[in-house]
Order: sequence, then C-alpha cells, then structure tokens
Amino acid sequence: MKNDLNFKRFATLLLILFIQITIAQEVKITGQIFDKAGLPIPGANIVLKGTQVVAQTSFDGEFTISAKEGQTLTVSYVGMKTLEIPASKSMKITLQGISNELDAVVVVGYGTQSKKNSTDNIARVTAKDIQQVPVANVQNALVGKLAGVQITQTNGKVDGGINIRVRGAASISAGTQPLYVLDGIPLITDDESSNGAPTNPLLTLSTNEIESIDVLKDASSAAIYGARGANGVVIITTKKGKEGKGTFSINLSQGVSEPTHKKKWLNAKQYVELLLEAGRNANDLQSVEEELENLSQGSDWRNGQTYTDWQDIAFQTGHTTDADFSLSGGDQKTKYFISGAYNNTVGIIDSNDLKRITARTNLSHKVFDNFTVGMNLSFSRSLINRVQNDDSFSTPLQSVAQAPISPARLTDGSANPNTEYSNYLLAKDNTFWKTIMRRVTGKVYGEYKFLPSLKFNSDFSYDLLSQTEDNWEGKNAPFMATDGAVFASSVNTENYISSNYFTFDKTVAEKHSFNAVVGMEYNKYHRRYQDVNSIYFPNDNFNTIDGGAEVNEGHGSETDYVFVSQFGRLNYAFNNKYLFKASIRRDGSSRFGKNNRFGYFPALSAGWIVSQESFLKDNSVLTYLKLKGSWGKLGNAEIGNFASRQLYQTNPYNAKSGLTFDQTGNDNLTWEKSTQIDFGFETRFWDRITLEADYYQKDTNGLLFEVPLPISSGAASINKNIGAIRSSGFEFTLNTKNIEKENFTWNTSFNLTTNQSKVKSLPNNNSDIVLGNTINRSGANISSFYLVEYAGVNSENGDALFFKNTVNPDGTLNKEMTSNYAEARRVIVGNPFPTLMSGMTNTITYKSFDFTFTFQGEWGASIYNDAGSYQSTAADVYDNQTADQLNRWQKPGDVTDVPQARFGGKNGTQKSTRYLDKSDFVRLRNLTLGYTLPKQAIKDTGLSSLRLYFTGVNLLTFTNYKGFDPEARRDDNVIGEDFYSAPPARTMALGVNINF
Repeated sequence: MKNDLNFKRFATLLLILFIQITIAQEVKITGQIFDKAGLPIPGANIVLKGTQVVAQTSFDGEFTISAKEGQTLTVSYVGMKTLEIPASKSMKITLQGISNELDAVVVVGYGTQSKKNSTDNIARVTAKDIQQVPVANVQNALVGKLAGVQITQTNGKVDGGINIRVRGAASISAGTQPLYVLDGIPLITDDESSNGAPTNPLLTLSTNEIESIDVLKDASSAAIYGARGANGVVIITTKKGKEGKGTFSINLSQGVSEPTHKKKWLNAKQYVELLLEAGRNANDLQSVEEELENLSQGSDWRNGQTYTDWQDIAFQTGHTTDADFSLSGGDQKTKYFISGAYNNTVGIIDSNDLKRITARTNLSHKVFDNFTVGMNLSFSRSLINRVQNDDSFSTPLQSVAQAPISPARLTDGSANPNTEYSNYLLAKDNTFWKTIMRRVTGKVYGEYKFLPSLKFNSDFSYDLLSQTEDNWEGKNAPFMATDGAVFASSVNTENYISSNYFTFDKTVAEKHSFNAVVGMEYNKYHRRYQDVNSIYFPNDNFNTIDGGAEVNEGHGSETDYVFVSQFGRLNYAFNNKYLFKASIRRDGSSRFGKNNRFGYFPALSAGWIVSQESFLKDNSVLTYLKLKGSWGKLGNAEIGNFASRQLYQTNPYNAKSGLTFDQTGNDNLTWEKSTQIDFGFETRFWDRITLEADYYQKDTNGLLFEVPLPISSGAASINKNIGAIRSSGFEFTLNTKNIEKENFTWNTSFNLTTNQSKVKSLPNNNSDIVLGNTINRSGANISSFYLVEYAGVNSENGDALFFKNTVNPDGTLNKEMTSNYAEARRVIVGNPFPTLMSGMTNTITYKSFDFTFTFQGEWGASIYNDAGSYQSTAADVYDNQTADQLNRWQKPGDVTDVPQARFGGKNGTQKSTRYLDKSDFVRLRNLTLGYTLPKQAIKDTGLSSLRLYFTGVNLLTFTNYKGFDPEARRDDNVIGEDFYSAPPARTMALGVNINF
C-alpha cells in the first residue's frame, strides 16, 4: 500500500509538472505594426527582450515571433520611438514618430550610434527634410536646418560652387571644406573648372537616393577620420531595400525661376542727364558728348530715344524639371534598392543651364546566417552650359555696365560690336563653354559574424570623377584675333579605398555595454589632366580641335597621393547612464614631410544621463537630461600634394629642354593641427520639448604659410607650419511638438549658432598679412576687411571725404576728415563671416494636408562690392550707374552720401567703406504645401498613395544690402566680395508623388 501511495504521489507531481510546462511553453505571437497615421510599417524590428530571438515586419507591417505570453517585446524602427510591450497572441502596435530625434540612430564613421547614448555633437537631416526641394545640388537643400553649419552657394549660376563651414573657419591658407563620405567612400571634391568660376563636384548627387546626412561637428565624432577631420565630416547615407513586398515610387515636378532681386539702374534719360552733368563739372563736356554719340550708334540719345535694359537681357526666366523613381524591397536573404533621376535646370542667367541623369543600385544578400555580401553602385552624368566668369567682360552680368543708350543688337539681328565694353551677346552668338562631369561610385563589401557580438567588415570602394571641358570661340567672338580658337581639357580623378575592421557589440550583466571598432584603411588618389588649344579655323562650323590649322599649346600632368591609416574606437555605457568614448586614428600620407609622415589623432568624450538617476527617473516634466563633454585632436591635410617637396619645373630654351628651381622643400612640413573641446547638454520636457546646447572651441595651430627666405637661398619662400587661429561659439537646437492631435500636428525645429574666428598668431613676429581688401592680424577676425573709412560728402563743395585714422600720440585714432584719399589710413572695418546664424523649420499637418517652411538668417557679416567703383560713382566713368547715384551733391548745402558728379575725377571712387555694406538677412528658404489623396479615392487605381505638392525656394528675402543679394559672392572666391555676382534663384514648382 505504501508503495502504491508513493507511486500515486509521484504520478501526480509529474502530471502537475507536465501541465505547467504545457502552459508555459512558447507560442506563436502574431501582430501588425502601424505608424500614427494608421499605415503599416515594413521592416520594423521586434526583439524578445534578453534573448537573440528577432523578427521583422513584412510589407503589410505583419510579424510572427516565438515567445511566451507576457514576455517583453522591444519594437523599434528608424525615426520612430522604441516601444517595450508585453507579448500577447494577437497584437496591434502603433509607433510614435521622433520629432526631437533623441531616440534616433545617427551614422558615425564605420558604424551607427543611438542619439540618446551619444557623447558626440552630430547634426542630422533625413530624406524627408530634403526631398522635393527644387535645387540642383544636395548642399542647398540643407541650408538653415543644421546648427553650426553655414552653407553658401557662390552665386546664382546653376554650376556655382558651394562653401560649407562647420563651426567657423579652421584654416587661413589650407582647405576649409569638410570631408564628404558617401556610404563609407571619401568623395573627390576637387574643383576642376578651367574658366575661373568654380564648379560643384557634388552636383553629381541626387536627393532622391539619399536616406540621411549626418554632419560630425566635434572632435569626438570626427577624430575617427584623423588628418582629414578638422573642417568637419559630412556622412551621406543612401537608401537601402527593406524586407517585404516591393515598392515603386515616382516623383515628378516642374518649376519656374527668377532672380531673388534685381538692382535699379539708370534709364537712358537719367543716364544722359548724369553724364552731361559730370562732364560739365569736370570741364570735359565736349568729349562726353562725343562718346555718348558714339555709344548711341546714331540714335537721338539726348531724348532717350533708344533705351536698352541690359539687366533684363542678362537675366532670363529659368525653369526646373525633376523626375525620379525608386524601386525597393526584399526578403530575409536579399534586399535591393534601385533608383534613377533626371534634372533639367535652366538658370536665371542667360545661356546657363544644367542637365543631369543619375542612377543607383544598392544590393545586399545574406549568403549564410552569419555572412552577408553587398554592392552599392551609382552613375551620374552632368552636362553644364556655362558662361564666362564674373571677371570677364563677356559674362552676362557685366553687361549691366553698358550704356543704356547703346542698342544690344543691330537692325539685322547681330550683336552690336560697338558698345562701351565687350557685348556679351557676341559671346552668346559665337562661343560656348560646355562642361561634362561623369561620376561612378562603387562599393563591394562583406560582413562576417564570428559571434552574435563580433563581426568583421571588409569594404572596397571606388570613386571616379571624369570631367571634360570644351570652350569654342568663333571668329566674331570678343577679342578674337585668330579666326577662331578651341580649348579642350580632360581630367580623370580616381579614389581607391580599402577598409577592413572588426566590430564588437555586447552587453554584459545587463549593465555594462561595450561597442568597439578597430581596423585599418588604405586610400590611393590619382589624377591625370591634359588640355590642348587649337587656332585658325576655316569657318565656325568647325569647332573641335582637329578643325584648326595650328595646335598651338598643350599641357598635361599626373599626380597622386596615399593615406594609410589605422583606427580604433570604444564606447562604454554603465547602467545606461554613464557614458564614455575614446577613439584614435593614426594617419600617414605622402603629402607630409618625410620627418613627419605619421600623426596620431586621439579623442575622448563622456556623458551622464542624469534623468536615469533615481531622483529624476520618474519625473514627468524633465523626462530626459544628459550632460556631455569632449576633447580631441584633428588634422587638416588639405595642404597640397607637394607642399613639402623640393620642386623643379621645365624651362625650355632655344628648343632645348631644361629645369629650373621652383620650390624649397621642407621635410618637417605636416598637417595643420586642430585641438577642439565641446561641452553641452541635451534635455527634454514633457516628451514634447527638446533642447540641445553646446559650447565649442577650435584651436588650430601649425597653419601653412609661405615664409620669406633670404635672397642668397635661391628661393623666395618656404612652406612652414606657423601661426594659430581660434574659432569658438555656442549652438542651440530647440525642437518642439506644439500640437499633437489626431487630425492636426504642428512641430517646430529652431537652431541658433554664434561664432567668432580670430587670429592668435602669425609668422614673422605676428606681421600682418594683407591680401587685397582683407587683413589677417593677430587678435582680429580672420580675413577682416581692411579699408579706408568713407566719411561722406563735404556739403559745401561736393568733395568725397575720408577719415584720416592716423594714430595720435596717445594711441587713439585721428578722426579728422580729408578729401585727399592719400592722407587716409586703412583700418579694420568689418568681418566677412557671420557671427550669428539661425534657422527655423515648421512642419504642420491637417488631415490630408502637410505644410513645411524654413526661415534662415545670418547677422554680423559685411560684404564688399568690388564693382561699386564702376557702377556707383556718380558718373565718374561711362558705365551705367545704380539709381541711387541720382542723389548726388549738386549745390552747397546738399546733405548726401553721394559726391558731386565729376567725370574722370575719381571723386570718392577709391576703395573704401563707401562700397562696404552689412549682409544681414532673413530668408524664407523653402516652403512646401502638399495634399495626399484619401485612400478611398485611389483604391481602384493600384496606387498605395498619391500626393500633390507646391514647393518654393528663396521666396522672400529681408535685407538692407544694396547689391543683388547678401549671399552672392564673386566667382574667384575672394573672401567676402561681390563683383557682378548673380543672385540666387527664386524657384516655385508643382509636383506629384506616386507610390505603388
């Protein structure tokens, strides 16, 4: 009996245990994930917390995962707030968007990182921030959206160069532009233009292929790029396929453009009145009348019978056409993204236009569970019809200098050859300048996971930028003396990059999180250039090199450089609240002197997520607070390929070859060194308001300068690392969710940046370096304006006046006025760089409508109009004058800033602050209004969505600047100067987005 009783007890225990096991065993959890609008989210990740069990949603947002009911599932998706939720048999999950981006994932060198746990300073925009902005280049779509980043197009030409300054100036004589990295490929950004105006090599990129752009601003984030990170790093990530049903998208738009602003010029009657008055005042009336007769080509110039509005001829109504498509999708093994785009931009300047096609294919394939291979491949072709540079008389905008009494064309329709200056219409009719840029970027990669926490990546990348230029000048072209001439050039620039690195990512005991990257990289650059000239053509139908009778000149060169690098980075987080990061890169380059071939670039940063502490963890007001700081050293290797070498150049004589000494070598020459610090905080209130604030300081020393040598050395100078500058300021980024309702949302993003960039020391015992109208002086702003100070007009006699600004015995400046320009002394009078920048973007949705607009502003900078001494002189020359010159002094007692009109008298036309102006402005940079058709309206069309939109760029500009535009600068990139520089375009476009 006892044994039977024991058996029954044992059997009962087994039955209970079996029932418990049966109840507790895993089941298939199914569900669907949606966004706030109720649309399914494909590609979202679902992780069973504390395990390696992972699932991903299909195209319809559906998923299946093995889990026990009640276990915690972690649901995440890029751009959405991560959610933890108990598992149940059938789930419907809604993810909220991240307007403050604290929980977003940012791209860093050789990996990604959570914004919340980052100790770096990284500014970010995503595809939705830049898509459908009707501009020809990617950089212009970023303006006003990134704190600490100033983006300026040189001028309104479609091919205009782009200047980007990250946290102010970091150099005086070396490169100032950031390093661009596309999917891990350091891009070629050389300006290969031959006509004196810069081109923008990144015209080859299309916004439709870009997923995100991350700008690494501080040393902690950029140090992983070592000797090339001092000016910041711009990481561009292209779109990739996601698991699920394939999607097909089309975007079409058409727009029109006009100049943001036109100047007011004298009409024919006003021009004649002012010139005759200037001639009388100069006792030279007869010669003035004779020239007016000549300029008018026989018309009744005294009565203004012929009036030519040269400004209207130089400008035209531009238009833009954009068409792009993308196809993406995939399954658990293979993912794909394919895109193509076409852009046709006819500029606002006569004869200036751009046609571009781009194509991209991104593929990845999981060969085994732990081995993935992939390929990114893109091609671009950009054809640009260009005009001459701003310094050329035959460029369209210099035609505004022509007399308005001169006809533009003769009665037979041909261009009038007898104008005051070369008639640009002669160039339009008889010349062309055609530039074609072809670009191929490619990357093949493999990723092998040794362990769930350890993987190895091997990437091989290639970037080819091929450019040809053809400049034809017919026999009737301006200044032609050889019955036609052709210039043709070709340059091929290649970049090969091999990157190999390990990544370790593991959390130990749920408190210690480690992420480490270690690897090496090899980068080889090669450039081959050649050009040739041909002259004496039988007629204008022959306009290639072989059509000329004589090939009279040719050039060719080859150059390359190499970087060999090792790098490492460690991120550590304790208890998800104490953060630490260390990184280092060792760079060696053929550009550096042989005694300083290699350099080390370390960085450290730390952060404390205070809101994770017990005294703040459950605070409903202050829901997030992080303090952070960083320090690091970076380099600027843009010092030229041969700055350290002793060079010789060919010098043929009497048909014999020869060499002459050209440059003294310096084996100690190396990169410019930048030490940077950053302190700041990130905070969030009520999960609705996010504020990020930082103070930064960049100290750059070892600036590259040409230092004079004694005559006995045989050379004039030697390149040395001497001099130092400092750039510092504050950055603020404020993101707010103003309204969040079911049918109405309103979000705002506001950024504010201050900057001071000053010279700390210079070579030759801090000797001033004066270049044109600017000066670099120890203690002053970099490239400060250095001009005679204009004092207005003597109300008794109409003389222009200048402040003497000589130094008094007590050290003060003598503010006496003089009409003798030679008695006045130059002083520092302005800063070419803004000291305050801001941007504000508002995004509003109401039911099916979406509305976004961005305002941008800059303050504190000045701009010098170098053309003012021709076009605003009260008729000192025959150039047409700006309308404000009618306010000239005419009789004693007149109070005005415009001196008496005296032809040829140089009455106040010398370089002075008369032509210096503040360039402060606020601009409505872009605006988009869209409407998405209800699903019911398109349910039978096979479309998943259809959206109509209106978008505009540079719609409004508020400024007191008297020139064309406060952002326009001369082609040759002379700092802070305007010289017949075209304003940017104001563009308005209508478009449609179609998704299948």
